[in-house]
Amino acid sequence: MNKGDLVNEVAQVLGSKKDAMKAVDAVFGSITEALQQKEKVTLIGFGTFKVDERPARQGRNPQTGATIDIPARSVPKFVPGKSLKDAVS
Repeated sequence: MNKGDLVNEVAQVLGSKKDAMKAVDAVFGSITEALQQKEKVTLIGFGTFKVDERPARQGRNPQTGATIDIPARSVPKFVPGKSLKDAVS
């Protein structure tokens, strides 16, 4: 399922594809903004979106074998909730 398919599913409930697109964009936008502010987003029964910090480290260029510095960075993570895990398995 991609974003278009999700919009179509929401449109079946709302009755309007335009309203469904606004709703989906609003949800994604809100989650993105919260993660940019390093906040955790918990959707009970679905899962939790959070920001994880990766420390700086040394790496190797696979073509040359040269050592390179990989800077620290923040990455988004998703931890599925129990209900979602149970539904999938």
